[in-house]
Amino acid sequence: MRAALADEKLIAMLLDRLERISVDSIWEHRASGIRGSLLRVQDQLQDGKEPDPSSLRELIGASFHILR
Repeated sequence: MRAALADEKLIAMLLDRLERISVDSIWEHRASGIRGSLLRVQDQLQDGKEPDPSSLRELIGASFHILR
């Protein structure tokens, strides 16, 4: 349960930062897709469902790549 809370906080932070990417940026389209996927994972966590760990790791990695 503790890991899910940490995941939720990290996902919320990533969503907030990905949302700030300028619409003029070449990364915005990709960020939009990642945001959608993160929102689905966030919904799963809030519903008490465990997301696929490898998919979550990929999403988090892709999010940090875009933000970098």
